[in-house]
Amino acid sequence: MTSERVLFTSESVTEGHPDKLCDQVSDAMLDECLRQDPNSRVACETSTTTGVILVAGEITTHAYVDVPSLVRRVVNEIGYTNADYGFDYRTCGVITAIKEQSPEIAQGVNESIEAREGIDPKELGAGDQGMMFGFAVRETPELMPLPITLAHNVARELARARKSGALPYLRPDGKSQVTVEYSRGVPRRVHTVVVAAQHDPGIEYQRLCNDIRERVVRPAIGDAWLDEKTTYLVNGTGAFTIGGPMGDAGLTGRKIIVDTYGGYARHGGGAFSGKDPTKVDRSAAYALRYVAKNVVKAGLADRFEVQIAYVIGGARPISLNVETFGTGKVS
Repeated sequence: MTSERVLFTSESVTEGHPDKLCDQVSDAMLDECLRQDPNSRVACETSTTTGVILVAGEITTHAYVDVPSLVRRVVNEIGYTNADYGFDYRTCGVITAIKEQSPEIAQGVNESIEAREGIDPKELGAGDQGMMFGFAVRETPELMPLPITLAHNVARELARARKSGALPYLRPDGKSQVTVEYSRGVPRRVHTVVVAAQHDPGIEYQRLCNDIRERVVRPAIGDAWLDEKTTYLVNGTGAFTIGGPMGDAGLTGRKIIVDTYGGYARHGGGAFSGKDPTKVDRSAAYALRYVAKNVVKAGLADRFEVQIAYVIGGARPISLNVETFGTGKVS
């Protein structure tokens, strides 16, 4: 982003988005298994559509999980509490299709390549092959790219306005999208804000637009980034009353860019939700973010990306690559 003027866009979603609902159910399954049995092996996938949630995957654990009760608790906490929304925690069907982890995969995790070769008998192996990235940039206090940070802020403010009663006509589903204008690699202003906010029928469109702009976007982004040229686009089709699983099917792992850097940095392709720490898609990506954040925080670079790769059954990465994008302070 060294050009004179560049636009970059990232999106986020609310907790009631059908894909994110599935992520939360998968993570709730993981949390409950690990709470009862820290050695649980969990790969939980969730899907949803009108009136039903399917919880599937491979789980090996000594824990007992009342899956329907857990699912209904998550859906209730998200806010699908009214049959008028087209999806309701009391009446949605819950289907389970769970089996144990493959013994061939378990063998490679329990006894890593390094353990079999006598290098370190205590190390667990990676649950799959793949590459993972970690990234940090000096654009925000969180050392995250500004577009995804602001998009998350808007999505959170949508949820807060709904749950607090500030905008009682809002429903759980929603999305945000923020375009930031950069000049010579530095964020200068917010160019465009897009909000999709599910709402009750009968809400006057202009009222909705004004409320979203003044009571969601401005508190979320702040006047320092907004100006008279900023474009606001709310509910591009006009009405958004049919949402959640009634409007779109949802699936765990379809918001991997929302969950990371908003497209600003590379992604290895693996999702996070519903996976225990032996799944390096999640644990390695978390560790690499920690590394990248500390490199930037320590002043060693203003922008930093690190990639590693694993082979299934391997305890240690088979490759490592770092990139400072010309911002490195030491050699």
